[in-house]
Amino acid sequence: MAKTRQQKEENLKILQEKFSRAKSVVFADYRGMTMKQLSDLRDKLRDQDAEFSVTKNTLLERATQGTFDGPTATLFAYDDEISPIKLLVKAIKDAGIGKVKSGMLGTDILDEIKVNQLASLPTKDELRAKTVGVLIAPLQGMVGVLQANLRNLVYALSEIQKAKGGV
Repeated sequence: MAKTRQQKEENLKILQEKFSRAKSVVFADYRGMTMKQLSDLRDKLRDQDAEFSVTKNTLLERATQGTFDGPTATLFAYDDEISPIKLLVKAIKDAGIGKVKSGMLGTDILDEIKVNQLASLPTKDELRAKTVGVLIAPLQGMVGVLQANLRNLVYALSEIQKAKGGV
């Protein structure tokens, strides 16, 4: 059954709203992936506050003023810009089929190479952990030095006690 003009306009508004909310967007060719693979990917992405949906090219072209060839699935990342892209690229590599076409990070247009480079970057949580590790390392060293002085004092007192015939 054909959609009415009003339904098409509503779908376009919904798609434009998704683009405006998303911090990053990736367009991918999903051909060859099974429904189970797509469903598993969607579930994983949903946990990352992201959405992966198949969208008609004509609708995408109207929403983005771009052109698309072949079937296109769109990844919308709403929270973390990188983690969902990593999941998508990993799923495509694991399946051995499909490919990333292009993407957007904020207002920047990304080609396939740049999207794959983004997928190799650490996530926000990984970067936070590294930052905390870098910040805490000097403190751990200082604690170790202060503990060494106390430990040496205890050893010295213990040796004095033994020398004087104590147990």
